[in-house]
Amino acid sequence: MTDNPLRIGIIGAGRMGVTHQCIISSRPDVKVVAIVDPSVVVTKMMTKYAGVRAYKDYSSMLQKEALDAVLVCTPPAANHEILSAVAESKLHAFVEKPFTLSAGSGRELAGMFAARGLVTQVGYINRFNDVFMKVRSFLDDGLIGNVVRFRSEMFSSTVIRDPGEKGWRTTHANGGGAVYEMASHAIDLIHYLIGKPDYVGGTCMSKVFSRNVEDIVSSSFAYKSGTMGSIYVNWSDPTFRKPTNKFEIFGEHGKIQADQHGMKVYLNRASAAHGLNAGWNQLYITDLFNPAPFYLRGVEFTAQIYDFVDHVKRGDTNTRCSFSDGADALSIIETMFADFENTRKAIA
Repeated sequence: MTDNPLRIGIIGAGRMGVTHQCIISSRPDVKVVAIVDPSVVVTKMMTKYAGVRAYKDYSSMLQKEALDAVLVCTPPAANHEILSAVAESKLHAFVEKPFTLSAGSGRELAGMFAARGLVTQVGYINRFNDVFMKVRSFLDDGLIGNVVRFRSEMFSSTVIRDPGEKGWRTTHANGGGAVYEMASHAIDLIHYLIGKPDYVGGTCMSKVFSRNVEDIVSSSFAYKSGTMGSIYVNWSDPTFRKPTNKFEIFGEHGKIQADQHGMKVYLNRASAAHGLNAGWNQLYITDLFNPAPFYLRGVEFTAQIYDFVDHVKRGDTNTRCSFSDGADALSIIETMFADFENTRKAIA
């Protein structure tokens, strides 16, 4: 890349689109030049207060603007069409999770961008959380030995009353439901820390308030190495004000309990190399985090967008969460849905 500012277009100006626009605009080497959204109110506000050109459809922006990269923050059902056009325009792309709604679609897009040497990234922010990054480092170093069991959990009060049948959260076709919208984070975190499972079974999905999609999901994962684990996600739990990720890993030499804010590590024997004692050790996010130059919603939100920009400017396609990684998460999701359907047929 040249020394000129990276020219960015944003497709979708909802909550995440505006969040990413604020963060990426904090870099002096980046300029958001255009934004796409069907809302007239939103586009007028962006034009007046953010100084960007506004479009009602992505095709017009891609045709008229000289861009280097785009941030795609639209419902996943629309993303295959949009990202195909972005790839044809030879632009680097960041897209919000869960990327698309099928692993096949995800792999096709990953191949399209790879063939053109373009940088891709999916917005699974847990991979940029300093606590979970430290957990990954501990596992890579063999701190607790071979992983025997793990548990990935996520809770929120996203849906705590009947949402009706309007809005994107109410149908799988639009990427709604606890699996696509929230459990995908917990699934990708398993993929990041443990790896892609070789077997998925015992999947259960329950409705609490929603009419057409699941509010709670649980499943068991198994690996050829002998590692076993489970996932439990509930987005209808009023005891959690904010979305909370929890991860517990039991290994041969100890265990790790972690969430976004810190971790506890139990070791059978001390590790001088890591500065950890035998028994329990407490590590807080304040001990681990790298300060963000611009803070909005969490350090990890800035870290992922800055990392994407850095990769684009270097021409480095090896991002921490590429389209291929996103497709892997979708393949796990598809296996979970298929497993649940088989269970329902068996007991019908």
